[in-house]
Amino acid sequence: MKARYKFIIFLLLLGGVCAAAYKPTADYWKKRNQPTWKQVETKKGTIIAVVNSTGTVKPVLSVQIGSFVSGPIKDLFVNFNQEVEKDQLLATIDARIYEASVARDRAVLATTIAEIDRAEAQLQQAINSEERALSLQEENEDFISEQELDQLKYSRIGLEAALKVSKASADQAQANLDNSLANLGYAEIRSPVNGMIIDRKIDPGQTLAAQFQTPELFVVAPDMREKMHIYASVDEADIGLIRAAQEKGRPVHFTVDAYRDDLFEGVIEEIRFSSTELQNVVTYPVIIAAPNPDLKLLPGMTASISFRVDESEDIIRIPNSALRFYPDVKHVREEDRKLLEGKNWEQEADEDDDVVLSALEKAATRKKRNRRHVWVVDGEFLKAIEVETGLSDSKYFEMVSGDLKEGQKLVSGIEPKKGFGS
Repeated sequence: MKARYKFIIFLLLLGGVCAAAYKPTADYWKKRNQPTWKQVETKKGTIIAVVNSTGTVKPVLSVQIGSFVSGPIKDLFVNFNQEVEKDQLLATIDARIYEASVARDRAVLATTIAEIDRAEAQLQQAINSEERALSLQEENEDFISEQELDQLKYSRIGLEAALKVSKASADQAQANLDNSLANLGYAEIRSPVNGMIIDRKIDPGQTLAAQFQTPELFVVAPDMREKMHIYASVDEADIGLIRAAQEKGRPVHFTVDAYRDDLFEGVIEEIRFSSTELQNVVTYPVIIAAPNPDLKLLPGMTASISFRVDESEDIIRIPNSALRFYPDVKHVREEDRKLLEGKNWEQEADEDDDVVLSALEKAATRKKRNRRHVWVVDGEFLKAIEVETGLSDSKYFEMVSGDLKEGQKLVSGIEPKKGFGS
């Protein structure tokens, strides 16, 4: 009997101990299962919005120098990357056939000039004879017949015509000589501008055949130290931002692989309207001008470009990770669970893909996308705060409106649980 009472007393004591230990144990496990939140802070600062693109470095102007005449290259006076001045001699073509043409045309011109002198002498003789005949007729009509006067008259007229033919022949001979002299001059290849030889496509001894097409000999780029162009292709969705940045005179920054540590700066010089469509993507060419005093920017380089399209200063910046975080419903306080239960905005967007919206509806939908929620710790649960976002960069979003303060902690994730041995 006593043993039975002792057993009952033991059970009562054991139950009391368990009852006393339940609450601390439950609190412990509850605390242990409570997630540890990763938190980030809002900060005040500046956000610079950019549009990224790639482009190709090109000279402002590439002057292609060709040859108007044919023949073998006799001398070559310049090489790659050499700076040249306007009218500087670059190369010469073997000019023997053009010199021979000049000599021939000079001889022809001299012959026609001599023909003019002879025609003038004959004409003067005919004029004198006609005048003497007229004088004799005035003295006595029987001295000269009308037939003889007609012969003298028309002989003079014929010689006048012959003189005109000789003068026309002289003009033709002069034109032929000028043509030959021009061809002889074309045998000297000269630079039409000050610049740098960025390409040379001939070698000494090479024969040019200009009859079929004008051969390209050199490419000269003027003013490469003063300015270079970067040709970029910008998506149609961003071209409005680029135009606004051009109007405000915002700078453009870019890098090239050859100088990874150097940041180059330029300005938007031109937005061309000649669009290009490739696989249903429409792009527009944008020309960026950049100084090049050290000749680091070379033709053909690929540039990684960031157009500085907008900027907000002294604003509250929300870390991107806080806006990307979506908590589990069980961790959210009761009044905010409706934001997560059912469909989220991404699911709604997917289900409405087949719905054709009007322009007004599209504009309203895009505006709503800037209204987001961030989460803060509120006791054991998370509380939602609605914010409207604006500009963004790679790390932050601008807070346009919302109940957030500088330095406020926002939840961005859950810390991984540590093992028992940790």
